Amino acid sequence: MFSNKEEFKAVFLKKLEMMHGKRFEESTIRDQYQTLGNMVREYISKNWIQTNERSRANNHKKVYYLSIEFLLGRLLGSNLLNLGIREVVEEGLHDLGIHLQDIEESEADAGLGNGGLGRLAACFLDSLASLNLPGHGYGIRYKHGLFDQKIVDGFQVELPEQWLRHGNVWEVRKEDLAVEVNFWGKVDASYDGGRLTFRHVDSEKVMAVPYDMPVIGYGAKTVNTLRLWSAEPAKTFPTNKNVMQYKRETEAISEFLYPDDTHDEGKILRLKQQYFLVAASIGSIVRTHRRQHGHLYQLHEHVAIHVNDTHPVLAIPELMRVLLDEEGMSWDDAWHITTNTISYTNHTTLSEALEKWPIHIFQPLLPRIYMIVEEINERFCRELWNRYPGQWKRIEEMAIIAHGLVKMAHLAIVGSYSVNGVAKLHSEILKYREMKLFYEVFPQKFNNKTNGITHRRWLLKANQELSLLITQAIGDRWIKNPETLLDLKPYAFDASFRQELGNVKQKRKVLLAKRIYQQTGIVVDESSIFDVQVKRLHAYKRQLLNVLHIMYLYNRLKEDTSFSIYPRTFIFGAKASPGYYYAKRIIKLINSLADKINGDPQTNEQLKVIFLENYRVSLAEEIFPAADVSEQISTASKEASGTGNMKFMMNGAITLGTLDGANIEILEAVGKENIFIFGLTAQEVLDYYQNGGYRAHEYYHHDRRIKQVVDQLVNGFFRDAHDHFEPIYDSLLMQNDEYFVLRDFAAYAEAQERVEAAYRNRDRWLQMSAINIAHSGYFSSDRTIQEYASDIWKIKPML
Repeated sequence: MFSNKEEFKAVFLKKLEMMHGKRFEESTIRDQYQTLGNMVREYISKNWIQTNERSRANNHKKVYYLSIEFLLGRLLGSNLLNLGIREVVEEGLHDLGIHLQDIEESEADAGLGNGGLGRLAACFLDSLASLNLPGHGYGIRYKHGLFDQKIVDGFQVELPEQWLRHGNVWEVRKEDLAVEVNFWGKVDASYDGGRLTFRHVDSEKVMAVPYDMPVIGYGAKTVNTLRLWSAEPAKTFPTNKNVMQYKRETEAISEFLYPDDTHDEGKILRLKQQYFLVAASIGSIVRTHRRQHGHLYQLHEHVAIHVNDTHPVLAIPELMRVLLDEEGMSWDDAWHITTNTISYTNHTTLSEALEKWPIHIFQPLLPRIYMIVEEINERFCRELWNRYPGQWKRIEEMAIIAHGLVKMAHLAIVGSYSVNGVAKLHSEILKYREMKLFYEVFPQKFNNKTNGITHRRWLLKANQELSLLITQAIGDRWIKNPETLLDLKPYAFDASFRQELGNVKQKRKVLLAKRIYQQTGIVVDESSIFDVQVKRLHAYKRQLLNVLHIMYLYNRLKEDTSFSIYPRTFIFGAKASPGYYYAKRIIKLINSLADKINGDPQTNEQLKVIFLENYRVSLAEEIFPAADVSEQISTASKEASGTGNMKFMMNGAITLGTLDGANIEILEAVGKENIFIFGLTAQEVLDYYQNGGYRAHEYYHHDRRIKQVVDQLVNGFFRDAHDHFEPIYDSLLMQNDEYFVLRDFAAYAEAQERVEAAYRNRDRWLQMSAINIAHSGYFSSDRTIQEYASDIWKIKPML
């Protein structure tokens, strides 16, 4: 149906009439999207089935990637691209008077994630399929993603994100493969043939119903599966609840991503979500394996289960439960299989993100799982005692259960065979600071896998103009072999190539300027420097440092009429977690500053501030190609890796960043002359935390610029501020500036001056841009996945 445009048009028109019961002339954009989506899914169904059959027939070892988030974005465009049929579809639709772009924009973002963690999982699935590796994703089919963000009077307002409002054309419901998940109840112990056995009884049952989505690899030889679980009532209702209460509580499990967990009710729901994901996924994996092999004694030889951060770590005790209670194995056999099946990626050095669950919540909700975790802890502590006799403090610090809490990161390390960080610096911090005691016990488990992004979405799809320019220069090998982007490096010194590169960037800036006007009504200078910081709003990512510097520039422009800057458009995009009130004040601050600056005729020709609401994957695809400057200014040691830095780099933006996360590896790749680095090092930050000595007041009192902008947070400079920004003021001075914003301010301001000076030399700037693009191939998720496949999972391509 996609062999040529005439055949495509005929099938498209026929299918549209059959699906929607109306003539083409009466159809809506949504009808057309649904029709095209169904055609694509039907087109790949044969390959989808064949991929699974090929994997079974060749007995390939498979990896199952468990993640609480999958930030997929829109799928139509990337699927057409990976299938190689975009051109036929575009031409056929054009003949019918339809713009493919309009159809693509009618698709809802599958916003099943919060940021980098979920987007990384989506990129990994793309690379697994594109490299013909047998790898499938398991997640939750949230009825609502994170939230739709609206800015009202400068404040973030959260609205339900209804990505499923019109259905999901890519999914296939497979009710016959539902898995039963058990909560609450109690555990009965009895002897069976001299062996102590356990049964989880009087439980509240929930059905996990799978919805399968195809993951189409580039070239479409391999179509893997993303299985998302939906929570639905079981046939047998609990006797201690009325039907409606049970139905509401059950459906809540897969209703919202990250429910508010400030109270016990929210904590219970989050823990339910995590166990629901792993119990359904392990149940599905085990059923597939049993059907092929009959028993589970060689499970670890055929299956790798990877847990993406601590959210799915209950896979460890759940797999133990299956092996012990259902398969009847001994503890030692079950533990050997489990600890050779499960691997774990750590994504953070932030202590608040290293999950800990109160026993008073964990034990009653998951009684059998708690028993198993308790036994794992007892055995582990006994091993530690044998190794470090008398060292009670060490054992206390390493215990999985201690002080009324179950520590999920500890469970992850003890129960897995591989523990990896996501950038060289991050992995070193894990080994020598955060997880130092565990590294001393299990040095063989720890390794690094620097994150990557799928260049097919973030360059080939998002920036077609730049992709075409690259292909004209070096051919199209880079699409399948991104490391060959290095062949572009000599072109950085070619004047005509630099000219074309500048033209491509300018076209994308014009397009983003149009989007900004549509969304905000603000006209921005398309020839200004587009300085962009888009990412989750968190104090350690230091959007505040950026804002305070913009305030300083504004002050100087107002006070000194002889001072001028190269026109600059500062662009922000970010969502703050609904309960993170400090982050929401930063959003208000950005918008208050934008109102003040954009409405000031004295400065607004040189300075504009834009906050693009509802930052998401599809909006990111418009922003990255247009950016000149990539703001990666987190407090050193706090950002595990970052992937936005890679997306900007791949699209020719120059990084302005700290020595944090993967910024360090970008620096190593491009050289110090092609990046702007400033600020404290990770070691300097750690020294402050360990030894003290930082006094924010000293920077406040000794730098006039800092004192002025900090005072403006509370002195009436913002007429609509009231007391909104007092918490920000207090965080800097009363709470001693935890993330060293004031300490790095002077270095940041100086780095921004270097940015402006470099940009004024247009030819040199474009050379830097080309060098960044050429070195970005290393940061493709294809490279990352190849490392996971060979070093951790031991899986091979399906030929």
